Amino acid sequence: MIGENVDATCRSCGLSELKSVLSLGDTPLADALVSKEDINGPEASYPLDVAFCTNCALMQILETVPPEELFCRDYPYFSSVSDTVVNNARENTEHLMATRGLDSDSLVIELASNDGYLLQNYVKAGIPVLGIDPADTVVKAALEKGVPTMERFFGRELAEELAAEGKKADVIHGNNVLAHVADLNGFVDGIRIALKDDGVAVIEVPYVRDLIDHTEFDTIYHEHLCYFSVTALTNLFRARGLHLNDVKRLPIHGGSLRLFIEKGEAPTAYLKQVLAEEKELGIDEFEYYRNFGQKVETLISGLRDLLGGLKSDGKRIAAYGAAAKGATMLNCSGIGTEYLDYVVDRNVHKQGLHMPGVHVPIEAPEKLVDDMPDYVLLLAWNFKDEVLGQQAQFREKGGKFVIPVPEPQVV
Repeated sequence: MIGENVDATCRSCGLSELKSVLSLGDTPLADALVSKEDINGPEASYPLDVAFCTNCALMQILETVPPEELFCRDYPYFSSVSDTVVNNARENTEHLMATRGLDSDSLVIELASNDGYLLQNYVKAGIPVLGIDPADTVVKAALEKGVPTMERFFGRELAEELAAEGKKADVIHGNNVLAHVADLNGFVDGIRIALKDDGVAVIEVPYVRDLIDHTEFDTIYHEHLCYFSVTALTNLFRARGLHLNDVKRLPIHGGSLRLFIEKGEAPTAYLKQVLAEEKELGIDEFEYYRNFGQKVETLISGLRDLLGGLKSDGKRIAAYGAAAKGATMLNCSGIGTEYLDYVVDRNVHKQGLHMPGVHVPIEAPEKLVDDMPDYVLLLAWNFKDEVLGQQAQFREKGGKFVIPVPEPQVV
């Protein structure tokens, strides 16, 4: 029940009792795409329950799937597939190169560096880098781009190894990784150990304020253990000897934060303003999260009604985006092959496989224009502008998109 106390330990502060926010039931792992050969075989599923810590204001899921199961085997997410992600990384790195005076004597480390999509900008500028990622597929792709990368999980132990080798960073990047970490405090300790005294860690995370306000429930899946407010982040870093000194709100991924973390405390006026806004909104109180579950139920019901009505009218429906959020949307909404003919995705590593749980087949995006379904459910709604631009021909020929979040609409 929403608001009930849950016997669980907070991932940040260690409080032994949390409050229930939402239960999405048992779902398969969102990135565990299924081959044709395995489509009738067993699939692992885990509870997807969300709770809130009244002590440090961190929203989090209760289940911890072993990271080796989530990230190491045939990990299908390649950052370079999205132009939006690549452009965001380029803007970020260009700003840091200009403002931090980075040169050939500097070192930039990225945690969860994926296929080198971000570090390649420093490599081109002659700035030494080190990528760290546990997934063999993306590490191989990064090395092929000439981005030095080690295949490891990052944490306190690896940070101590790097520091002992004299590899302390002027800049540490970590985009969309902090929420993925089971040992949250050990990870933050690692950042402190691997960072030079005058260095900066630049971390990007989805913003829980946008998640709640826009009903972005499909951002919740087993890889995402935590959902951060600026208040919760300030508490987390301060407890580990670091300081969140500035923040920038970004539109990417449905609303994200870019954090600037240093060893000395020097909060900007804007950071203080955001913290004051959160206090006024009550983000540090459970009441802010109480009605989220009802909003999710309303969205799911509206989406099923919309798609069901289209099917009753004889319309054909496909989907765009075989991403993790798409798996949550489909499985938690009960939308499978009875609604969707197929889902398309630009990532060639996903094509030919099937979405977990619902087993909708994954095709190349070119199929939309060749096949011309009447409607396409945009599962990758966080890249709406990019996708709609790519699919201009499909839309010119009469195809329409269904945008599910923050409420279902047809464009």
